[in-house]
Parts: sequence; structure tokens; C-alpha cells
Amino acid sequence: METMRAVRAHRRGGPEQLVYEVAPRPEPAPGDVLVAVHAASITSNELTWDATWTDNNEPGGRDRTPIIPAHEMSGVVAALGPEVTGTKVEDEVYGLIPFVRDGAAAEYVTVPADVLAAKPATVDHDAAAAVPLAALTAWQALVDHAALRPGQHVLIHGAAGGVGSFAVQLAAGLGARVTATAGVRDRDFVTKLGAHEVVDYANERFEEHVDGVDVVLDMVGGQTQARSWSVLRPGGVLVSVVAPPDARQAAAHGVRGVFFTVEPNRAQLEAIARLIETGRLTPAVDRVVSLADTRAAYETLQTEHRRGKVVIHVAE
Repeated sequence: METMRAVRAHRRGGPEQLVYEVAPRPEPAPGDVLVAVHAASITSNELTWDATWTDNNEPGGRDRTPIIPAHEMSGVVAALGPEVTGTKVEDEVYGLIPFVRDGAAAEYVTVPADVLAAKPATVDHDAAAAVPLAALTAWQALVDHAALRPGQHVLIHGAAGGVGSFAVQLAAGLGARVTATAGVRDRDFVTKLGAHEVVDYANERFEEHVDGVDVVLDMVGGQTQARSWSVLRPGGVLVSVVAPPDARQAAAHGVRGVFFTVEPNRAQLEAIARLIETGRLTPAVDRVVSLADTRAAYETLQTEHRRGKVVIHVAE
């Protein structure tokens, strides 16, 4: 049996369960490819998701422990499983691994070939690994669920984070007027991403700065989501990736409320790669850590402020 270095959790829990160790190297099943991971990206709450620990996206799935976290990756195809076409060994690829499978905090990972896309040619693997989950979430929120159009006004909460930094760029690129909420120290960063106005969430109330908004993109939840209904115009939409919006509030304000979980999508990753290669979208990397430091990186996600994604550098 061939082995690899990996970060695994043998029982359900938080970052304290993560162990850097030797693990069996996976073999690609039919339709899968084996990827030599060069970089992976981590998400702050992924260790709380049922799908991280089971074989189902809904509660009640079968336990999969030990599991490997980190579902955004960039790397090089090392081997092909049966029935794989259109992909070859040594292709540079990136993608979002389905959450009910092991992630990429490891030297190798098996991934369905049909969710992988060619890595953007103009960025390295570390930057590419910061893209899939965050950019796909922003794309699916703004394009698929909100149907954002040129000239519309969008309010983006949590604009300096992994998803928010892509959402600001995408919304501005679609021709929307962008108002963003972020910390005062992130004002210049978010403005350079394309925001027309940045509201300091700690010291200002966004309700006093915006009204008649077409789309609210919520990456914060709680009272921020609850206060957002009042700034939407009739017929507008609140899209959340944190918690399902209150249907009664949506009806009372004459708007829609949408909650969704991001899904892997090769065609969208290909479109996102083209935006990166033409300079219209730039990945935001907060910092890069080693595979051995993955546990510590997950721990800091719970307490530290960041701009963009935290990336695990696995191999050259």
C-alpha cells in the first residue's frame, strides 16, 4: 500500500481533532482522477458541516471518519481512473471537491474528473487554490440566484473575506453598483476590489447609508441579516450562505429570500479562470501555511481577522 502525508480527523470535532500523519494514498475509482495536490484552501466553518463527516449532504449520513478536510485545491493530475476522458496525466487542474468526500489537506486526493477545470494559467497553485469554493459561491449567489444585472445596486456583507472579495469584484464586473460592509482597516482593500462605498460595520449602521437595494448578499447572518430586509426595494432579493432567511420577513417586505450551499461546477470554474487570466478577477490570499501547520491555521480562522483565503502549500 502506498502512503502519503495528510491531515486527518479520526473523530468528529473542531481543529483539535486534526492530526498531521501518514495515511493511505487513495486510488482513483471509475470517473475519478488522482491529483498530486500543490495547494489547498480552508474554510472557517467546514468542520461543523455534516457533509464533512458523513457520506450525505443532509443529516443522517454514514460516518466517514477518518476524514481529510480542505475542499478547494489546485494541483497536477497524477493518474486516471477507469472511464475518464478529456483529462490526461500532468494536466494542471483546480476545483471544488464534493463535501461528502475527503478534501485536499494531503499530498494526494481523488476527485471526480467532471468537476475539475484547467488551472488559471496566470496564477500559481497557491492563488488558484484560493478560488474554487469562494468564487463559485459568489458566482452562484449573484448570477444564478440573484440574477444580478448591470445598473442594479447590491449590498455585500463581509466583503473582505474569501467569498466577499470575489463577490465585490464579480458584482462590479457585472456593472452593478456595490456597497460593501467591512472593517475600517479593510476600507481601501475593498474599495480597490470595486466597491463604490464601504460601510464600517463596527461603527456605522448600513441602514443609514443605503436604501432601495436590489440585492443583498449575506455572509454574516444574525442581526446583520435581520436588519437587511429594510434596505431592499420591493421585488429585491436577499441571498444568504449562512442561514435560511426568514420567509415571513421576506413576504412582509415584498422580496425574496434565498439560502443555498455552493456546488462544484466545471463550466463556472472555466468562466472564472478566463476572468482571472484576463485580469478581471484577482484571487485574494490572506496567508500561506505548510501542510504540517494546517491544524493551527484552522484554529486561527476562529479568532483572527483575514483578507481573502488561508491557503495550505502542499508541494512544488
